[in-house]
Parts: sequence; structure tokens; C-alpha cells
Amino acid sequence: MRKLPRVLVVEDESAIAELIAVNLRHNGFAPTVVYDGEAAQREVDAVLPDVILLDWMLPGESGVALAKRWRQQERIKTVPIIMLTARTEESDKVQGLDAGADDYITKPFSTQELLARIRAVLRRRAPEIVNDAVRLGDLSLDASTYRVTLNGSEIKIGPTEFKLLHYLMRHPERVHTRGSLLDRIWGDHVFIEERTVDVHVKRLRESLGLAGAMIETVRGAGYRITTQPSNTKPKPDIAAA
Repeated sequence: MRKLPRVLVVEDESAIAELIAVNLRHNGFAPTVVYDGEAAQREVDAVLPDVILLDWMLPGESGVALAKRWRQQERIKTVPIIMLTARTEESDKVQGLDAGADDYITKPFSTQELLARIRAVLRRRAPEIVNDAVRLGDLSLDASTYRVTLNGSEIKIGPTEFKLLHYLMRHPERVHTRGSLLDRIWGDHVFIEERTVDVHVKRLRESLGLAGAMIETVRGAGYRITTQPSNTKPKPDIAAA
């Protein structure tokens, strides 16, 4: 018997939570509903879900704070999180993505859109596996052991940032548009905004420290990884000019 994907619904409005749960059951998912962060933590500690629908405004700890905390926990940090919220400003979306959400959906939303986004994040959780090892300058990545090292020292990065770095390192010096990166890293679908790429590039640069300068922004085009970042290239000798 096929195992149904587990969906943890964290929503304090009971009518909305029950409506979501009913639609999930009717479409091949196994939902669990909780109404606050404390109950949500108990659930993920007991049984790890396949995806989490997380309301922004919760009693006590907010959904944003909860997402940030979960992204620091080894056991749950790779579970996809879709943020549910009535906030529609771009700054709110960025805050939600920065907190660790994989997607963001604003209320009110249609059942079909919600189901499509859930299926999309589940597809992205099982991408094409390329177990190779690549090296670029002093930066090395081994996909088979899931390790990134800089000058021999291991660097810890998140799962999406790992996939992004892997793809960039396999195609160095080329400029990649945000749209092409979305297709390659997240999957070929229409639900994720291009701004998501910027958020994960920012996280990747922060994780890489000084080596983050290797990932360049090409204005009006996208991103590339290079062994000669522009801010570290030798400056011309003015005295000799």
C-alpha cells in the first residue's frame, strides 16, 4: 500500500485548518492539524512530516520564528515549509523566505493552488541526483558525501544552497538567469517567484564566507560563479601606467 505524504498543518483558525485538512485527505495526503507552535513542535518531534503548512500569525511563537528555529534543527531542517499568510507585501515574502520557508502563499488561496504548491515542493525534495565531485579554485564539493570544503576546511550549508552551489560549480563562468536556476534547482513549474533565487544566493554567500565573492551578480542577467571574482582581481598599477 502506497504511503500517503504526511502534511503538518499549523493554523490557528480552526475553520481554515479543517477546510485545508479535508481537501488534503480528498487528494491523497495524510494531514495532521495543530493550532500553535508548541503543538507543532510536539508533532515534528514525534513523527517527521513530508511537508509543513505554517501560518505566519500564531498564538505565542510566530510562524516566522518557528521556521527559523526548525531550520537550525538537524532532524527537520530539510522538511519543506510553505508559509500561509494574509501579508502580501514583497518585504513580508522576503522575510518569510529568509526565515527558511520554501514557498509562500497568501490568503485567500484556492485549493488547487495550494495542492499544486505542495506537490511542487515535494517534487523539489527529490531532485535528480548527480553524485560527482567538483572543484573550483580552493572550493570543493562532493555530492556523494554531501560535503563542501574551502582550503580543506568543511563548510556547513543548507540543502537548497548545496544544490545551488553544486549546479553553479558544474557550470562555472557561465551566467545563469534566475529563471534557469529556478528550473534547474527547484523544478520546472510556475509557482516559485524569482526572488527566491536571490534569497538563497544571499544565504549561500554568507555560508561561504570570503569565498562568497566567487558568486557574482551580473546586473540585468543573473548569477555566475568564477575563480576570479571582480572584487578580488588585481588592480592596475597606477604608478606604472
